[in-house]
Amino acid sequence: MSVPRRIAPTAPSRRGWCPGLARPMPTGDGLLARIHPPGGRLSPAQARAVAGAARDFGNGHVDVTARANLQIRGVRAETRGPLAAAVEAAGLGDARHDGGPQRLTLTHPLGGLDPAEAFDAAGIARAVEALGRALPGLPAKTLVAVEGLRWPLGETGADVLVRATGPDEAALGLAAEDGPLWLGPIGTTRLADAVAAALAAFAGTGGRRLRDLTDAERAAVARSAGAPAPFRARGTDLSRTGAGARDAALPAGLIPLAPGRIAVVVEAAFGRCGADGLECLAAIADGLGAPEIRLAPTRGFVLAAADQAAAAGALAALAAQGFVTEPDDPRRAVAACPGAPACASGTTPTLADAARLAEAFRPFAARGLRAHVSGCPKGCAHPGAADLTLVGADGRYGLVLGGTPGAEPAMQLTFEAALERVRRADSALGLDHAFRT
Repeated sequence: MSVPRRIAPTAPSRRGWCPGLARPMPTGDGLLARIHPPGGRLSPAQARAVAGAARDFGNGHVDVTARANLQIRGVRAETRGPLAAAVEAAGLGDARHDGGPQRLTLTHPLGGLDPAEAFDAAGIARAVEALGRALPGLPAKTLVAVEGLRWPLGETGADVLVRATGPDEAALGLAAEDGPLWLGPIGTTRLADAVAAALAAFAGTGGRRLRDLTDAERAAVARSAGAPAPFRARGTDLSRTGAGARDAALPAGLIPLAPGRIAVVVEAAFGRCGADGLECLAAIADGLGAPEIRLAPTRGFVLAAADQAAAAGALAALAAQGFVTEPDDPRRAVAACPGAPACASGTTPTLADAARLAEAFRPFAARGLRAHVSGCPKGCAHPGAADLTLVGADGRYGLVLGGTPGAEPAMQLTFEAALERVRRADSALGLDHAFRT
């Protein structure tokens, strides 16, 4: 099989860029190729194609990202060309080849399934994608989150946030360190153009993320969008963010949408799905008559079922494959990166350790606390703060309480010692008591 002409002869290795098919990223277990399904949706046939490509041209490991994309691991220099060709043949090839974002927008996976959701978030996202592909100079990590009226996305780290305020209008939020600068209201007929104008102005600043701009630069971007600022609309709440929004927006399990329709929501434990998992999802989607598999920013998937019995059967089958299917599963409260040996920066087996930690962490998870097992201080799985973060270093873990992976650890422990402290901790007294005594 010939190598597609667009495949880069060598993959860049600098930190902060986003791998695609043409430019896979070197990692500890080979090259990592990221697939960006349009709209975060796969047909069952496409899911099977990705699973087959992961086995044939990678090591069979498939990860789900927090932006609802897929990553194939273990790709080799001699297989990255055939991998790209196979994925392109399935209609999942790279969208652009100038270093810009392969997928610009993120929407809620229940958008369009719920008849109570009158705002066409998916349609607006498609229009923004089309306009964004024509914009040169957009940084690869640029993200536009589009939220409807009912289902919030929670904390996404988006540069631009489109938040519905009615069926035919929305507010536009420009990311800043102290919270979004809100513009609007903006009618849906001109919403995509306003977002594109803001993105073009942002690209002109040369900045990497919009939240890093100066106030003056952000004000200039706001003027380019052509919307009033700050947003003014009586009785409108724009504060649907925060740590609790994740669970409120998309719990694992079954979500009734309307009589005769129900959503089956599962998560890939710690973001690791695998070729077998994708094939299982494809088979179940076919059995349900679901035309698509929707990827979720909770590192999971959504299927639509026709009735309760069919949905319950699908959920049980996915649970048997190791997917997270219950809202109180403690694995939902623990983030973890691939760690060693998959990542060259990691020195600890984070996925195996996270699985053991999750069960011990159950009483803390029940109280809404979060943990993170990170192979290194970069914190790729969860760059933000967690109640308990274990940061791998030379085969041990640094313990960070209430901070980010890059913070100064309170102590260094083996995993077994850290796990024992969590097991013996009294959840009523908190993690501080367990690790500071």
